[in-house]
Amino acid sequence: MKFILGKKLGMSQIFDEKGNVVPVTLIEAGPCSVLQVKTETRDGYLALQLGFVEKKKKVKKTEKGKEYKHLREFRCLTYDVKHYKVGQKIDASVFKEGDIVKVSGISKGKGFAGAVKRWGFHGKPASHGTKHEERTLGSVGSSFPQRVIKGKKMPGRMGAERVTVKNLKVVKIDAKKNLLTVKGAVPGRRGTLLEIRGK
Repeated sequence: MKFILGKKLGMSQIFDEKGNVVPVTLIEAGPCSVLQVKTETRDGYLALQLGFVEKKKKVKKTEKGKEYKHLREFRCLTYDVKHYKVGQKIDASVFKEGDIVKVSGISKGKGFAGAVKRWGFHGKPASHGTKHEERTLGSVGSSFPQRVIKGKKMPGRMGAERVTVKNLKVVKIDAKKNLLTVKGAVPGRRGTLLEIRGK
C-alpha cells in the first residue's frame, strides 16, 4: 500500500498522445517523515504516523514530536509496517505513472446556502402567481408526525467537509521537485492538505 501527504498547488492542463486536452491537478507530495510506527501488541492496531511541512520556529522541549505542521495516521497491513522505521522519509517516488490513487481533503467552504444551491432543488415556477418565492424550500413538515423529520434537506452551511475522490490516475511524476500530476480535480482550494493513497 502506498500513501503520502501533499498540498494542492492548483489545476492545469496537458495534452495526451492523441492531442486531446487532459485536465490535471498539481500536488506537492511530501517529503514526509515517519514519526511513529504503531503495532498491534503496543497500540492495538497497525498504522504509520506521518509528518508533513516542518515548523520554522524552534520547538519547545514540551512539544517534542510536534515538529511538523501536519500529522496524519495511515492504517496499514502487517506486511507494510515491516518496511518502515521511525525517521524514514517518504517522497513522491513511491508512486509510478499510471497508478490509480484516491485523494482525500477538506472541500471549499461556501458559507450558508439555500436548498437550490446546496441540494439542487428546482425551485418554484417563475410565473403563475409566484412572487418572491422562486428559490424557496416549500413545505417541510408532514401531517403525521407533526414535526420536521431529522435529516431533511434544508438550507445550511455548505462545503468545508472531508471529501474523497477515487480512481484518479497519476499522469506525471517529478521526483526531484516532489510533484504529482493527477488527472482530474481533487477537493479543496490551493494549499489544501491532501491524503493520497494508492495500491
